[in-house]
Amino acid sequence: MRQPARAVPPAAAAATYVFAVCRHVDEDVLSLLPGITSAPVRALPFERLHAVVQEVPAAEADRRTWTERLSDPEELERCVRAHHQVVTAVAAHGPVAPMALATLYSSEERARQALGADVARFHTVLDRVAGRVEWGVKGYLPAASAAAGPVRAAVPAHVPAGSRAPDAGRAYLERVRGAHRAREETRSAALRAAEETHSALRDRAVAARRLRIQDQQSGDRRGAQVLNGAYLVEEDRTEAFREVVDTLRRRTGALLIELSGPWVPYSFAGEDGAHGDR
Repeated sequence: MRQPARAVPPAAAAATYVFAVCRHVDEDVLSLLPGITSAPVRALPFERLHAVVQEVPAAEADRRTWTERLSDPEELERCVRAHHQVVTAVAAHGPVAPMALATLYSSEERARQALGADVARFHTVLDRVAGRVEWGVKGYLPAASAAAGPVRAAVPAHVPAGSRAPDAGRAYLERVRGAHRAREETRSAALRAAEETHSALRDRAVAARRLRIQDQQSGDRRGAQVLNGAYLVEEDRTEAFREVVDTLRRRTGALLIELSGPWVPYSFAGEDGAHGDR
C-alpha cells in the first residue's frame, strides 16, 4: 500500500531588510553585493520605484536582537560598511534615497505596502538629490588651545609669613583668571569662525544642515568640535566648493577645518520617513 505523502513544512518566514529606494536599478550590480546576510540583494518593485532589499531570517529580525547585535562595535562596523556599500553601488546609477541602518519589515508584502504609502516623499527626496553629492565639514578648536588645558600652578604647602604671601596668592589667582579668559576668548573666536564658515558654505550649496556636535574622544589631539555641517552640492560644483573650504582654512587660525566626501546625500534624504516595523 502506498504511504500517504508526508506534508512538507512551510519555508521559514523571513523579514525584509531595506537598504534604499531608487528609480532605476541594475540587477547585475546587486547580485555582486554581499549585503548584511547570506541572502541575495535584490530589487523589490513598488509604485514605479524600487526598494533594494535582502531577506533576514525572522528569528534574527526582531528589534531586540538587532539592538544587541549593533551594540557590538565590530558587528556594528560590519553592518554599517555593508549597508553603505549597497547604497553607494546603487547611487552610482542614479539618485537614491538611503534608508536608516536596520530598516526591517516583517514581510516583503509589508515592506511594499509601507514604502508605497510613502511614495510621494521618496519622489521628493530623489528629485532633491539627483545630480548632487554631500560634503561634510567639521570644525574644531585648534590643537594648541586643546593641549593647553587648565592651569595647574603649584600651590605651596606652606607660605612663609610676611608681606609677600598675599602678593603670591593674588598672582596665582590672576594667572588662573588669565588662563580662563584666554580659553574663553579662543572658544568664542572658534564659534564665530564656525558660524562664518557655515554661512559661507551654505551660500555655495543647494542645501545645508547643522548636525549634532560630536563628543571629543579620548586620545583625540584635536580640540572640541564646534561645527558639524553637511552640504548638498551640485556634482559639477564640487571643485569650487573645495576651493572655498581651502580659502576658509587659510583665512582663519581660530578653527581647524576638516572636509570629507563626496558622499551619497544621507543627510538630505529626510528623517521623517519609514524605519521599518520590527
